[in-house]
Amino acid sequence: MRESAIEKNVTDFAKRKGWLSFKWVSTSQRGVPDRLFFKGGEVKMVEFKAPGKHPTLYQQAIHQRLLDAGFEVAVVDDVEKGRALFC
Repeated sequence: MRESAIEKNVTDFAKRKGWLSFKWVSTSQRGVPDRLFFKGGEVKMVEFKAPGKHPTLYQQAIHQRLLDAGFEVAVVDDVEKGRALFC
């Protein structure tokens, strides 16, 4: 399954569960997570990958910076794993 198909499936599921979803595109900072999800004062950041793929070293560095600031980034390469974030 392609990364885009996993992202669409998980995002559609999250929206049905009442989460707001925004694609995170930053022209000045590459490596940011793919999507931000918001609900009930909670923020989830998700990096989508094709099955078996992993974040690049640069993405890992950005994820670590976010973790250091108190935010986790979920790396999702499987629809069921992604859906579990929003149950």
